[in-house]
Amino acid sequence: MEVIIKQDAEAASLLGAKLVASVIRKNPSSVLGLATGSTPLKLYKNLIEFHKKEGLDFSSCTTFNLDEYVGLSPDHPSSYHYFMNENLFRHINVPQKQVHIPDGQTQDVPLHCLEYETKMRQAGGVDLQILGIGTDGHIGFNEPSSSLSSRTRIKTLTEKTLTDNASFFKSGETMPHHVLTMGIGTIMEAKSCLLLAFGEKKADIVAQMVEGPITSMVPASALQWHRSATVIVDEAASTKLKRLEYYRWVYQSKPEWQRFE
Repeated sequence: MEVIIKQDAEAASLLGAKLVASVIRKNPSSVLGLATGSTPLKLYKNLIEFHKKEGLDFSSCTTFNLDEYVGLSPDHPSSYHYFMNENLFRHINVPQKQVHIPDGQTQDVPLHCLEYETKMRQAGGVDLQILGIGTDGHIGFNEPSSSLSSRTRIKTLTEKTLTDNASFFKSGETMPHHVLTMGIGTIMEAKSCLLLAFGEKKADIVAQMVEGPITSMVPASALQWHRSATVIVDEAASTKLKRLEYYRWVYQSKPEWQRFE
């Protein structure tokens, strides 16, 4: 696991976008795993800029989103279909037929989840999975105690996650308590992972993820096992890391051929 500290969320998001762009330029047919929520928004804005100003080409890319709320239609303003269209897809040139997001209205959840996994395998597997992290350590919607070998499935959200995500729903609107999400085992099969975390409220869980034990109670800690995981945080989210200066030293000392900025 490589930990990179940037001064703020803007700089961290720009660096993350440069990493994503480097993957696409090396392999125009890249399969991208995408996340939602507030964390990747600046990264997506940078990718849109790269597309418009530098010609970053998504036309041969395939995408798979991590999750979706059960019961929400794709045109619901709080659905992740809507989120991705508004914040990325309608601004770039990825073909709609190459975009995959779990269907929150499926009538057969187990079959749909199995088919989602099958489509990922048929696409050749995810080349780069983008992730955020919840304040309780969840990645995707794999809440604490999730199996570290889990696959795409239905999950019940914790009260903590419901509270954290309530801002994405209108006042008085009932937020779904269930989601479809890639499992931790699914995420771990990606060839590489990029996790972003910003702000002081993420400092404790970032430290647990990076330096604590690997445990299902901090699902993101499974990334310690991953063959190629990059964690980019801002200064505020890095403050509880015991090996902070070492991570800075490693990044400053990277050879040129390993850099993507």
